[in-house]
Amino acid sequence: MLSLIDARTGEPVVAAPVRRGLTRVEAHASGYGPGSLRVLLVADLLVRALELGGTPVWALLSGERDQAELRAGATALGMHPFEDGRDLGAGAGVGEAQILHVVEEGGRIPDGVCVAVAPAEGAVPGGPGRAPGGTDPDFAVLRLALLSQPRNRPLRLDADALDEARDTLAGWRRAVAEWARRPSRPVPDTVRGRLRTAWEDDLDLPEVLRVLRSVEAAGPELPDGARFESYAYADRLLGLELTRDLGAPA
Repeated sequence: MLSLIDARTGEPVVAAPVRRGLTRVEAHASGYGPGSLRVLLVADLLVRALELGGTPVWALLSGERDQAELRAGATALGMHPFEDGRDLGAGAGVGEAQILHVVEEGGRIPDGVCVAVAPAEGAVPGGPGRAPGGTDPDFAVLRLALLSQPRNRPLRLDADALDEARDTLAGWRRAVAEWARRPSRPVPDTVRGRLRTAWEDDLDLPEVLRVLRSVEAAGPELPDGARFESYAYADRLLGLELTRDLGAPA
């Protein structure tokens, strides 16, 4: 069951106390930049984690500036579509089991459970007045770089961080495409358990990535087909299109 640290209290809370009840995830971001994109990405990961647990989710974006650019950036980064939070009606919350707000650290804390995201700095493709111009792998690399640090730690998207993410993404996609040539095997229970434990513990994405690295480095006792299924399973949360190169020439 997904547990989050509420920024208002510093205490853990259950993200969806009523598992099948509708949960609203609202991202609060204004101004196109790495910090706002990081807020949107955390909201997207929260949506994915809840859906993997069987919870229906309604995702919204609230803010006053650069909303078109932020939506275009979210689309390029492979995020779920966000509805406009400014269009909420008086009865919009009827039937919701929980409202989760994703905010930038140091900003206004709305009423309800709040997930705080530390600032991010650095250059990102696109910007105010134009849609993001980067294409995959640019934005997939950016997504992985944003995922690589705990969300409560400030992040700088410098050349080293982006180069590391680019190399990791390329290597994983090559490996996944190669593993797919072997007979399929189920995700080992231990791997599935470690992955779910990581992302259900306050969305610990760096730990999810460490689990994948351990799967890649495991010895021959772990069949390649099981490695493939493990990466495909984790990618339902990560959204990195790790299976994109399936069928490409070896």
